[in-house]
Order: sequence, then C-alpha cells, then structure tokens
Amino acid sequence: MNTKTNLSSFEKGTLWDRILETTGAALEHGALKPIKTEGRVLADDGVDFQVRVVESLARKEADKILQAEKSKEKKEKSNPFLPYEKDMFVADISNTHLCLLNKFNVIEHHLLIVTNTFEHQETLLTVRDFQAIWRCMTEFEGLAFYNGGEIAGASQDHKHLQLIPLPMASTGREVPMESLFEQPPKTPGMVPGIPFVHAFKRFSSIVDIPHGMAAQALYQMYRLMLQQVGMNPFTEREETLQSGPYNMLFTRRWMLLVPRSKEFFESISVNALGFAGALLARNPEEMALIEKKGGMGVLKHTGIAR
Repeated sequence: MNTKTNLSSFEKGTLWDRILETTGAALEHGALKPIKTEGRVLADDGVDFQVRVVESLARKEADKILQAEKSKEKKEKSNPFLPYEKDMFVADISNTHLCLLNKFNVIEHHLLIVTNTFEHQETLLTVRDFQAIWRCMTEFEGLAFYNGGEIAGASQDHKHLQLIPLPMASTGREVPMESLFEQPPKTPGMVPGIPFVHAFKRFSSIVDIPHGMAAQALYQMYRLMLQQVGMNPFTEREETLQSGPYNMLFTRRWMLLVPRSKEFFESISVNALGFAGALLARNPEEMALIEKKGGMGVLKHTGIAR
C-alpha cells in the first residue's frame, strides 16, 4: 500500500506542470500506453458528437484494454490503485485523495482522482471527493465525470473520479452536449432536447469562492440531483450504497446526472463521456453501428428513455 508520512501535495498553480512532467516521463519509460484514435464528428439531434475510432494498427492492443465483457476473472483482478503504478503518480491532492494518470488513455492528460484507501465505487460520493476533484479543477478548465457502477461503465471497484482537460476537440463546443444546454427549460432541472431521464443544473462561477464552500455546494447539487431522478434521497448518509447505476459530469459552469439502464449498445460500452457527447468505436463495424443508431439514439438506449 502506498502510504506517505509527508504528502507531496501540489502548490496552487503547479498541477498542470506536474501532469506534463509525469506524462513525459511515463511515455519515456513505456509505462503510459495511449490508445491511438481518429476523431470524427457525427451530428445528431443538435449535438456534434465526437466519435473516436481506434486506429487499425492499435486495434489488437486496444481490444485487450477496452474489452467490454465483464468476466468473473476481471472482477477478481487485483486493485490497480492499491498499490498504484509509480510512473502514473502525479500528486497527492489531500490526505484522502491522490491524482494518477490514466494508463490507457484515449484523451491526452486524462486524470484519475482516487481515494488513497479503498472505498467502493458504488458508495455515494462524499464532500471529500468533491474537495479533491474541485481542487484540480481550479487549476485548469476541465470536465469531471464519474461512472457510478459497472452498468454505468465503471471498470474498477475502487472509487475514482476522472478529469479531462477542455476543450474536448479542436473545433466546436468545449463539451459537445453543451449545444443543448442553452435551450430554455420547460421543466426545472431538465434540458428540453435530451430524450432520456436526467437532472441538470447551470451555475455561476464558483472558482473564486473558498474551496470548502465550493465543494460543499457541488456535493449538495449532486445529492439533490440524485433525489430528483428518483435515486438516493438527500437524507441518506454518505456511506450509503447508490440505489442504481448513474453517470455524473460537471464543469466549472454546470452539472449533469444521468441514471443508466444498461452499459452497452450492441458491443459498444458507454460511460459518462458518452453523455458529454463523446463515443468510442473500437473498429469500423462499431462506427457503422453508431452512425446507424445516431449518437443520441445510443445514449437513449443506455439511459432511461423519457
């Protein structure tokens, strides 16, 4: 287990440099194994979906990494975060969380915000979780997301949030799904153009308010959203198991929570990034499936249709 007596917690304004330094070293050592993809845009229902297709030379290796079937052996595999791989370590964030690189990254500088002792991925997020992720998000513009359970795309049982830099692509919206968020809501907390059950909240900038207050506000928003979609009521304790699978995403300006009905559309595994408007196809056949169904159709299939 990686326990430290002196935390190497990063100083304000230094996290991005740490990410670049760790990434460079991990690539040099061969520890970081990016999955090479080609990006395509697929317009559907007002969203320019970013679909990444694994490059042909990378498919054999990617199939091992991105194997969608959840087997008994996979469940019994050792915890990759206890101990974590030394080359993946970016920084300690607090006395409860640390920051790692995603070893098999599709998106550059993809971070994992991990509890430094075991907490199950299907327990509710805590104020401590939001304190940790928000500390990172004040360092650079990013999209935070959480896969609440295996059906929501979680690949590990050890609790971890994830963070990617914005924008997600060189053209278009910073987050593709944001094109729908400008529509005036007909029902409070819901986006008119989203055809699956969800909760949504736009908020003014909280970057400049005290860190603890910002984290508490995000935590309360998250708990109210769970309640809004018929999941765990706000009165339940933090340590409670979630009552169902869900994805949660947020930036410095909005939060979206989506209950899930299934992980897959055909052979395609969908995690929280799908609900940001980003999908991954492992081969041309999966790309053809997405083109036929449409990006929003894939999300409606794996969410809960309204």
